[in-house]
Amino acid sequence: MTSPSIRTLLNHLHIAHPILQAPMAGISTPAMAAAVCEAGGLGALGLGASDLASAQAALRETRARTTRPFNVNLFVHAAAHRDAQREARWIDRLRPEFAALNAQPPTTLHEIYTPADPSLFALLLAERPAVVSFHFGLPAPAALQALRAAGILTIATVTSPAEARTAVAAGIDAIVAQGWEAGGHRGVFDPAASDDRLGTLALVRALVRQVEVPVIAAGGIMDGAGIDAVLALGAAAAQLGTAYVPTDESAADAGFRAALAGEAAQHTVMTRAISGRPARCLANRFTALGAGVPDAAIPDYPVAYDLGKALNAAGKAQGEAGYGAQWAGQGAPLARAMSAGALTRTLIAEMRSG
Repeated sequence: MTSPSIRTLLNHLHIAHPILQAPMAGISTPAMAAAVCEAGGLGALGLGASDLASAQAALRETRARTTRPFNVNLFVHAAAHRDAQREARWIDRLRPEFAALNAQPPTTLHEIYTPADPSLFALLLAERPAVVSFHFGLPAPAALQALRAAGILTIATVTSPAEARTAVAAGIDAIVAQGWEAGGHRGVFDPAASDDRLGTLALVRALVRQVEVPVIAAGGIMDGAGIDAVLALGAAAAQLGTAYVPTDESAADAGFRAALAGEAAQHTVMTRAISGRPARCLANRFTALGAGVPDAAIPDYPVAYDLGKALNAAGKAQGEAGYGAQWAGQGAPLARAMSAGALTRTLIAEMRSG
């Protein structure tokens, strides 16, 4: 029987099933989001790394593919603290890797993503997607109030009870409880603060008891049994990311897909080396470079990511995919290659048969 919390969230989101596709920047696509929506879940676009033109194009393409509600995700990280000496040392640390690839690293690094870009907020207020979600923290109170006044449901990722309480106090409508198992960037509000590294099950159960808004579980969930497990703990829905990486509509490149389908899926690593923020990745050449490197040696996000992307591009030019940001959670060995719609329908069938 569907619990009141699940029914409340489904009614708010106008979806049939408690399945959310994670808004993976660089991986999710309008085709993926629309396919999930059409199958009865909530598809999502990750626009945190998008400029205004590409964000608008993605929104409009998704709308052309589905009339159903979907989620749009933004990054709301703090501006990077720039340190020219630290950045120069980081370039020098990775210079041998570039040399081995017959490439030169950039001479300077840039803050490649604008935190809480006002132009993107303005676009969302004009386009009015059904849901807007946030990663790395919360937007300014005025921006959040404007979104809610426009009738847009708001969701924020949290990794601890303290972050959840902050989000609820700010007026967020629902929270994503991101466990330590989750792939991709850890949604901590302050990457310099202590992290209790709570697992998905423990975090979900704690938050269900402590906050009044719907709790959406994320981290290590790959099939219907996993969804049933978090719903049994009181979650109103489950959000899956890694499960959708190998789908037909995913923007994951061939190297990422091959790694996810192979031995690399058995090993994931939480690293700051690629982007400057902690993120769970398939173990690869880049995560090995970051092993043992002090956090203080790595430039802030997203400055470090500028160099990380350059190294990945140099590697791909030589046929080496091991420097990619192959974000994946601990459930990676359970990934299945099929269309996003077929995966969503399979998850629904597995839930029903459990």
